Amino acid sequence: MIGVDEALDILVFSVRDGFVQVSAFVALTVLVFGLVQYRSGGRLVEMLEQNERFQPLAGGLLGLTPGCGGAIVAMPLYIRGKVSFGTVVAALAATAGDSAFVILALAPEAALYAYAMAFVAGVAFGYMIDFWGMGVGRVDSAVERIGRPMTDGGFATTSVADGGPSISGSESPARGGSQAAACDHPHNHGTARGSPGIPFVSRAAVTKFTHAAHVVWWIAAVVGLAAGVEYLRRGAPEVALEFAPTFSGVFTVAGLTGTALSFYLYFVGRHYVGPGEAGRIRESFASAYDTFQHAAMETAMVTVWVIGAYLVYEYTMAIFALDIGALAAAAGILAPLAGAALGLIPGCAPQIVFATIYASGEVPFSALAANAISQDGDALFPLMAIDMKAAIIATIYTTVPAAAVGVGLHYFWPYAQFGFGVLG
Repeated sequence: MIGVDEALDILVFSVRDGFVQVSAFVALTVLVFGLVQYRSGGRLVEMLEQNERFQPLAGGLLGLTPGCGGAIVAMPLYIRGKVSFGTVVAALAATAGDSAFVILALAPEAALYAYAMAFVAGVAFGYMIDFWGMGVGRVDSAVERIGRPMTDGGFATTSVADGGPSISGSESPARGGSQAAACDHPHNHGTARGSPGIPFVSRAAVTKFTHAAHVVWWIAAVVGLAAGVEYLRRGAPEVALEFAPTFSGVFTVAGLTGTALSFYLYFVGRHYVGPGEAGRIRESFASAYDTFQHAAMETAMVTVWVIGAYLVYEYTMAIFALDIGALAAAAGILAPLAGAALGLIPGCAPQIVFATIYASGEVPFSALAANAISQDGDALFPLMAIDMKAAIIATIYTTVPAAAVGVGLHYFWPYAQFGFGVLG
């Protein structure tokens, strides 16, 4: 068991670190994609939708960007029925999450090889899934042998038999539609919608406060991004929890502020500004401010899931005294299989630890490559929030090429030894 003080430390450090180490980078990627959508009038998504044969390749390219933001962009595209299930798997397999920053900093040559293999394996397996129709619908039919479930349907092309998203591409409700109806409900009695515990607060006041919170959130995100880059430049060290004009102080304030505002935006604020939904790709944006607002809402949703994953991981490690290092030190053929299995855990925390252990020379390259393909980083969280079944199938699928590549490297690649590509 762990004591109260240790449990509180885990909570505070997870809340802080999740925003700086993950969310700030996610916000940048989602914002860049949103600005491209805004400037192009939505033509980028239209191009993807109209060129189905290039979708898994595009998914792989999105996943190849360091961090989780690129792959996160692919999830709502799938949910809306814009891209195939193979595209999702390609993006998840190609992404190395935030552990990419660690390996790029400490073992750049290993990163080049591992992520190139992840890209090729992810795109190839994505095309296989689409060609053979191995999507959610086909899995439902094979496993359950019952009628199509209520969540199935959506994407259908000549190359995807039953491989579409579990949720069809329905549009988000028009701004103010259902919200206005709820606001006019006779039982609200002046309570702001979405905030039953805050009576007698006008909707206009909460809306104004939410816009202000959104602006402060972006300030925290920019400061957090700068702190996150410096954190990686220093080799991902332990950061003290302090409130002072120091690096640790900036790291702490940005992390705690960003996470607190993310929880507010996700659980309360989204009912007052924007469409009121997360995990949904937008066709276009009315203004640059609208684009920033959408990116903040999407990142806030990811932050909620990331913090949850951080807490589950950290408390599990502490309570059961588990040691990823012992798993990573597995010998022979078990090493790449262990790396692939570790990738089944959503989120970046265990993968960052694994990458750090590799950089210290305790893990063979075959295990690193297998983990790079299998891990989905934080990109899986938006899909889990909307369609858990598709998320489970996708993360299992990425483990298949991971194990195959890892075992192949172990037996046939001469550079699959410990310490390959590590600086110094």
